[in-house]
Amino acid sequence: MSQHPLAQYLAQVPDFPKPGILFSDISPLLKTRFNETIDAMSELFSQEEWANIDCLAGIESRGFIFAAALAYKHNKGFIKVRKPGKLPNVHASIEYGLEYGSDKLEMQKGDGSRIVLLDDLIATGGSMGAAAQLCEQVGYEVIGMACLIDLKALNSFVYKDMAVRSVIQFHD
Repeated sequence: MSQHPLAQYLAQVPDFPKPGILFSDISPLLKTRFNETIDAMSELFSQEEWANIDCLAGIESRGFIFAAALAYKHNKGFIKVRKPGKLPNVHASIEYGLEYGSDKLEMQKGDGSRIVLLDDLIATGGSMGAAAQLCEQVGYEVIGMACLIDLKALNSFVYKDMAVRSVIQFHD
């Protein structure tokens, strides 16, 4: 399988943030190919699907980049899924494990909007799964999930029969 052309603009950083982790740095990609990246993420959903989406929810912090840009591009609302202590009027929170530790996410009360959940990368699926549960817990309907990079070698993540759509996949 050939890789998406945008993959060449990623920087691979060994042993970050901890020894044994190979970090895919999206900074060079966003610096030189931001518009193309947002367009590629937009194309993960059909026009019919975009018509049924109310809001884009971004997982802190890099998910904000994609959710905000796609919300602007498609004239949709933007919702934040935040780390602890960053959000007033927290309605609910959830703890989860990730490939190199654990963390917690918080959200304000939802309103029944149909949302797509976005992040930069999915590794084990811990943060995406927790964020999807949290979105539903606060009152949103998760109708899709997407990320720029999927580390397929680390996961076969599916949430309620929904797979995460991605632009770039790493299988090993």
